[in-house]
Amino acid sequence: MARRQNELMPLEVVVENNNIGRAISRLKREMAREGIRKELKRRRFYEKPSVKKRRKQREAERRRRKERRRAVREPRQA
Repeated sequence: MARRQNELMPLEVVVENNNIGRAISRLKREMAREGIRKELKRRRFYEKPSVKKRRKQREAERRRRKERRRAVREPRQA
């Protein structure tokens, strides 16, 4: 996520030259990048604390693996 959890800023999309389709596409991209759709989907139903804990552990492990892959790749590029 580009923004912090406690930082509340609205998503703004400018409509240029009356091109609403392009503005909607840009809004959808921003929402996907911010993780808003994923968050809404997750909040649709109640999540038990044990399930929430397991999900957070999986997400953390996924982030760690991704970071390790990046760390291995970076020295070759330099």
